[in-house]
Amino acid sequence: MRNAENCWEEVADTVLAGAAIDRETARAVLACADRDLGKLLAATRRVREAHFGRRVKLCMLRNAQSGICPEDCSYCSQSKISRAEIPVYRMQSVDELVAGAYRAVESGARRYCMVCSMRGPQERDVDHLAEACQRIRRQFPDLELCLSIGILSAADAQRLKNAGAGWINHNLNTSRRFYPEICSTHTYDDRLQTIANVQAAGLKTCAGGIIGMGETDEDIIDLAYETRRLELDSIPLNFLHPIDGTPLEKRRELTPEKCLKVACLLRLLNPAAEIRAAGGRELNLGARQAELFNAVNSIFVNGYLTTPGLDHQRTRELIEGAGFEVET
Repeated sequence: MRNAENCWEEVADTVLAGAAIDRETARAVLACADRDLGKLLAATRRVREAHFGRRVKLCMLRNAQSGICPEDCSYCSQSKISRAEIPVYRMQSVDELVAGAYRAVESGARRYCMVCSMRGPQERDVDHLAEACQRIRRQFPDLELCLSIGILSAADAQRLKNAGAGWINHNLNTSRRFYPEICSTHTYDDRLQTIANVQAAGLKTCAGGIIGMGETDEDIIDLAYETRRLELDSIPLNFLHPIDGTPLEKRRELTPEKCLKVACLLRLLNPAAEIRAAGGRELNLGARQAELFNAVNSIFVNGYLTTPGLDHQRTRELIEGAGFEVET
């Protein structure tokens, strides 16, 4: 791709016309000189605003079952190989999950995601979560409900949809090539099958990745094109937050500029998808967090599963200070 001053505007024009950027352009996005990053962000903002204006959706997580996962994902403080000092508990009660929905609504969140550390749910888990969804749906009919519960069958996905769930999160995390480097207890194809089961049940898909685990730019590009191929509804973008006691505890290789370029790539390849700033943004972007809104239209508030984050009030100030508005 040529280096003319208006090249990023031409890329935005291509995307807005309905065409996909090619792999050479994707490489150029990640290789954009830091001095030209403002131009890339401005062009990406045109694509973002064409679909979402300047609105930013607040979302909130609930760690519904913590620290007992039998999988060996190397980035995760809740995996069986983690030595991280975190809370460990079984599935929270339905009352506790409903109380979490109340807190999400009080925080201005439009989406509430209940996350369970597990390979996948047993029948009793599906029954329990279905009851929670039914109760939350009755009390908050407009609150978007998401579940992140590991490998999921089509039948269980359908049961949860019938109970009122709207989204299922099951991240791809990285490229097919790099996946065996971060997990050996399940495969990339297992993840793709869960996404297919979710789509077959008529649920909306939420699947993104984690940047900064040792992958190459080509792996990032592979991940970005896979999110486009799958036509995902929602794409959370995580930046590795190294946690003591995990195999990746010493890895710290991201710059704020690299994080912003990845966000731009995801938006340019998924112009109409909801893209969410997720874990690790505070650590890896610091004072440049607000620039993510040029690409993303959704954000988590009140922290993550086992790591802290900005509360809803400070996040609201971040959004409004950048000239965007909280979606209501």
